[in-house]
Amino acid sequence: MRGSKLFRLIALLFAGALLFAACSDDEGSSDDSSEEETTTTAAEEDAAAEDPGTIVDIAAGDEQFSTLVTAVTEAELAETLSGEGPFTVFAPTNEAFEALPAGTLDDLLADPSGALTDVLTYHVVDGAVLSGDLETGEVPTLNGGTLDVVVNDDGTVTVNGVNVVTADIEASNGVVHVIDGVLVPES
Repeated sequence: MRGSKLFRLIALLFAGALLFAACSDDEGSSDDSSEEETTTTAAEEDAAAEDPGTIVDIAAGDEQFSTLVTAVTEAELAETLSGEGPFTVFAPTNEAFEALPAGTLDDLLADPSGALTDVLTYHVVDGAVLSGDLETGEVPTLNGGTLDVVVNDDGTVTVNGVNVVTADIEASNGVVHVIDGVLVPES
């Protein structure tokens, strides 16, 4: 009998504790739920800040790449470059496209599944290669060609003689290196 009374006493204490906890939650529920929402929102914002977006997201979010984004869209490569990857993209700026001989960009855009795709995939290397991992030598590209990478003594990098002006823009699916020229594969 004594064990039965002890069991009932423990059960009553436990039930009382649950009741007390439930009442406490009800009294402060509006305050607690707002704090939870604020916490969740802050956590979501932190996660968004940590996720830089895909290579395409980065390019689309920066006006200096508007010509590149147009070209990638026309060549129907946006889905590929938004994919899992990882990729390394040597991304020419608008000024780099403007420096092409007159009519070159128009000719490329007129052949989106041919010449334009060849030129764009010539700017893409398989894998995420940060500038600290670059070495002087030839690097294969997605179009089957190779890039001639030179790491100079002062730490600057050129690709086929074109300068890397900003390195290591990390994306969720790779890395972007900004270049000041358009890389054109040999015919």
